[in-house]
Amino acid sequence: MIYDLAIIGGGPAGYTAAELAGKNGLKTIIFEKNVLGGVCLNEGCIPTKTLLYSAKVFHSAKDSAKYGISCENVQFDLSKIIARKNKVVRKLTAGIRAKMTESGVETVIGTAVIRDIAGQARNDNSIEILCNEQTYSAKNLLLCTGSEVVIPPISGIKETNFWTSREALDNKEIPESLVIIGGGVIGIEFASFFNTLGTKVVVVEMLDEILGGMDKELSALLRNELTKKGIEFHLGTKVVSVHNNQVEIEKDGEKRILETAKILLSVGRKPVLTGFGLENISLETFGNGLKVNEFMQTSQPNIYACGDITGFSLLAHTAVREAEVAVEHILGKAEKMSYKAIPGVVYTNPEIAGVGKTEDILQSEGVAYAVKQLPMAYSGRFVAENEQGNGVCKILESEDGNILGVHILGNPASEIIVIAGIAIEKGLKTGELKAMIFPHPTVGEIIKETL
Repeated sequence: MIYDLAIIGGGPAGYTAAELAGKNGLKTIIFEKNVLGGVCLNEGCIPTKTLLYSAKVFHSAKDSAKYGISCENVQFDLSKIIARKNKVVRKLTAGIRAKMTESGVETVIGTAVIRDIAGQARNDNSIEILCNEQTYSAKNLLLCTGSEVVIPPISGIKETNFWTSREALDNKEIPESLVIIGGGVIGIEFASFFNTLGTKVVVVEMLDEILGGMDKELSALLRNELTKKGIEFHLGTKVVSVHNNQVEIEKDGEKRILETAKILLSVGRKPVLTGFGLENISLETFGNGLKVNEFMQTSQPNIYACGDITGFSLLAHTAVREAEVAVEHILGKAEKMSYKAIPGVVYTNPEIAGVGKTEDILQSEGVAYAVKQLPMAYSGRFVAENEQGNGVCKILESEDGNILGVHILGNPASEIIVIAGIAIEKGLKTGELKAMIFPHPTVGEIIKETL
């Protein structure tokens, strides 16, 4: 049998593509070496958000007196928090398996390896894949192998028992202290989680601000909020070495030792390009990932790549849209991938989110822009639900009234940012968005107020 589409990788890109292809009549097979759902569902997005929500509930209970509610002796049970996280993951992975079945997709658990030698297609132009000692052939191949944790060459790292996000998610005890190496999204989310549960958290970041790529002003405001909660930050600081429970750092030529119970390494992720026979097909690379065109095709037209493997936007929601574009192209439609409105969210408490361009990007591009900015307290709903809560809504506008970027600090920024993303993707003018009727009272009204 020759499949219309074979997919390697069962993460957000893979299972989205499989479901769409199957529902549209394509004979589809998906290979996953571990568990459907990929890193996002099993080790990333969903587990971390589940833990963060438990931490948020705990914080709200402890802080409830501000809202006229009395809660005494508020405690948490980490084992139950972890158990709930695992239950959520099991429920969602079961849902994905059901979707594959409903869509007529064949699922194979095992390590798939491409067998084409040096990109030499056979007479039928199909691609051969070996998995579990069985050979499969497909007219089209979609690569969704995801990404893996970057382990930097820090002195002593190989001899040190450190955590990555995987170990931190399954930890059975709350450490007394934790040094997090890396102040990106993953590092800051874990900092927020462990800090809320009582760990003394220290974050070491080489850049001059946390959350590189997010709005710098709002990132600094978030850092200030987290500092008030007891998190310690070392910015513009290099980790020189690690040894057991010690982290040696250096800033401006001065070195010092940080003592800690645990070390969490969180300096980023990189595309997975090995272990599935990529060396057997000649595909062009770009940066540290595979090069693709606007239809998600690689340099070999019947081979597509979506998600983290491209090295462009290592976000689950980006991967989902890329998968849709790839399958639509296989089906003969000409939808193109657009990256101009990819939201970024950090699920700390408070949340921070942004979509479109930042001031740093606009300045580097020499684009003229105006800033419209208001405290989140201009939203009545925000004030009602966030006692002593701080936040900001910032909108960047072009000279001719186009919305260039929107950046929000304050709960629930992750939900509000969707409005801004739609406006930017559809090219709405600020006047057009301002003319929309927002329900009252909602926190989302802050966008209208800011405009």
